[in-house]
Amino acid sequence: MSVKGIFTQLIAAFLLPAGVWAQTHKPYVPTAYPDRLILGWQDNPATTQSVNWRTDSTVTKAVGAIAEADPSPDFVGKATLVPGTTERVTIDGKTVLYHSVHFRNLKPLTQYTYRVGDGTIWSEWFPFTTAADGQAPFSFYYFGDAQNDIRSLWSRAIRGAYSTLPKANLMVHAGDLITTSNADWQWGEWFEAGGWINGMVPTLATPGNHEYFQAPDGKRRVSYHWRPSFVLPQNGPERLKETAYFFDYQGTRFISLDSQGALLDSTVLDEQAKWVTNVLTNNPNRWTIVVHHHPVYSTKSGRDNDEWRARMEPLYKQFHVDLVLQGHDHTYGRGLNMPLGTSRKHPDGPIYVVSVSGPKMYDIGLQDWMDRAASNTQLYQIISVDAGTLAYRSYTVTGQLYDSFDLKKNAKGQNTLVDQAPSLAPERLELPADYKKRFNEQQMDEYNRRFKEYKARKK
Repeated sequence: MSVKGIFTQLIAAFLLPAGVWAQTHKPYVPTAYPDRLILGWQDNPATTQSVNWRTDSTVTKAVGAIAEADPSPDFVGKATLVPGTTERVTIDGKTVLYHSVHFRNLKPLTQYTYRVGDGTIWSEWFPFTTAADGQAPFSFYYFGDAQNDIRSLWSRAIRGAYSTLPKANLMVHAGDLITTSNADWQWGEWFEAGGWINGMVPTLATPGNHEYFQAPDGKRRVSYHWRPSFVLPQNGPERLKETAYFFDYQGTRFISLDSQGALLDSTVLDEQAKWVTNVLTNNPNRWTIVVHHHPVYSTKSGRDNDEWRARMEPLYKQFHVDLVLQGHDHTYGRGLNMPLGTSRKHPDGPIYVVSVSGPKMYDIGLQDWMDRAASNTQLYQIISVDAGTLAYRSYTVTGQLYDSFDLKKNAKGQNTLVDQAPSLAPERLELPADYKKRFNEQQMDEYNRRFKEYKARKK
């Protein structure tokens, strides 16, 4: 290409919106080299680790290589080769290959180094550490919706989380990772934003409404990309493989629920409620964390998932769920379902959190259940579990500690909430600029009324 041609393309890339440029120039075309590499699990995290990656359709073999971590490069010659499996996926008339390898019979609490490829063309070597075989301290990241401007603006959330705590053991995504369910370029941006972090910190992902699409048969289904892109536990309801599941990690049970599937079909809601009742009944773990996309209590005025709440919240209370992590509302809220004026020090149900990690923002409702709120703010969360203490920290993408609390669990399983938020910087409650322009006088009056009531309640 001539210098003039290169210059013309650069100018075009600068002037076009990111999504238009991506769709026009297809920057995420697969090759024989492994890309979209991501860690996950389907079995015991103390003795197994799974890896997923993508290539073009010319690759005829999938294999992983693994060795115990060694500061000497000599480990390469001692690595064990493990055969993988391949799934052929055709989207928009183009066929790509997704590969998975499952490393088994590993030692608990041991660092390993691995790579994947076809035996000739390889990824770089990545490290991971297996879980302890039982209760032990650990930390994880939690992200609300990424959804829009993923490469340009959401990237700072996942990279900020890693910079704050590189040694996190896993990460949780509460749905709407992208905005158009089957748009390959958006999935490409999501994987590029996470980059090599995805190859070192395992992912537990939960679908949101933007992961669903209307199939040719008229039914709403999860994205063609979902199951090929991730390796997730397959212990959920039959119709919700790898969208609803549970996973035990060092004394904590994580439960992913598919709220979008449930809200689209009442029989899926019934099936999921029965399944989660069994999962919560037979739970030997000290801590229980539930993840789903649609909030039990919304942060945005006028949004209310009452059918979901009516079915799920009684189960959360009955079985003493500790923390519910959610997305969907594109603002931040953390609090309890307890009557105003009562002590919130001893919760009689879970702590509810709604968060947003991407740049798409809504106006905040400042509802009565909320103890800490944020508007127009990208955030990531780091949550640590150590014996009888769950420590929750929420950070802005610029690294400021924005919300903080500890849950202390006694020998009887009762929680005490230690809220550190009152000592932090004032809440960010300014409306996004486009809402200031969009709201009419009546809407602004309503927001200002809610704002004054919220501030008065916090005194």
